[in-house]
Amino acid sequence: MLQWYVLSLFLYFPEDKSEYGPAAVTFAIFLVAAILTMRLIIRVSKREAAKAKELEERIDRQNRQGGTAEQLFFFFC
Repeated sequence: MLQWYVLSLFLYFPEDKSEYGPAAVTFAIFLVAAILTMRLIIRVSKREAAKAKELEERIDRQNRQGGTAEQLFFFFC
């Protein structure tokens, strides 16, 4: 009984349905912002993965040519 009372405190269904409008607009704005943010994160992640792969390939080529770690360090700095 007490649990039902506590949970019902957080539920609010207004009699005037015009109160749903601003909530829907706010929800839509935040949904679009969340989608755009996620796409931005994915795009940046792909760029970073490409850079990491290129760096790994350079290190492999340098190791095959017999380069030392110091040469590689100065190459990237």
